[in-house]
Amino acid sequence: MAKSQRRKSSLFGPSNKRAKGRKRWSLQNSIVNSAIAILSLLLIAFIFSFSRQYTQKGVPIKTTFPSLPDQTRLAVEIYEQNPVLDIEVEVLNGCGEAGLAGKVSEFLRNNRIDVVRSENADHFGYDRTLLIQRNEKFENLKTVSATLGFDLNDKSRVLVQPDANSDVDLTLIIGKDYKTIRPLTDFLNHKF
Repeated sequence: MAKSQRRKSSLFGPSNKRAKGRKRWSLQNSIVNSAIAILSLLLIAFIFSFSRQYTQKGVPIKTTFPSLPDQTRLAVEIYEQNPVLDIEVEVLNGCGEAGLAGKVSEFLRNNRIDVVRSENADHFGYDRTLLIQRNEKFENLKTVSATLGFDLNDKSRVLVQPDANSDVDLTLIIGKDYKTIRPLTDFLNHKF
């Protein structure tokens, strides 16, 4: 019977080994919990101190804005002062000098003529610069020929060749003699 009493007391009642283990475990838990509480308080104090230091102090920034003109100019006003004429021209490089069609296009645009295309001609063997009228707008031919300094009666430079399939008013083919065109050379020497 003594064996059965030992079992009952060890199975259902507290034993000395379990009580010591529970005491040790609860002591460790309380130490860990205390350490977590202390570290939490330190962390809160650090965050509070850090936020007070940087939220209350700052560097003042002085901003200055550039002065604007009294009244801004609209693109319409700029266009009205210097409107682009309703003349559509294609510029073709017929002499082979690199970038020349772009330079001549800039010259024409500075004179309010709308250059819609600038590219190489069908070949680079053009000796003379040609201005070719492609439609019935004779006033456009007069304006561009005057800009280039061409005589309208010079049939070696100014041609009338209507083309119903063309989407431009005039075609300007730059020949090897482009340096003899005074307004163009003045522009090229001054600009480039």
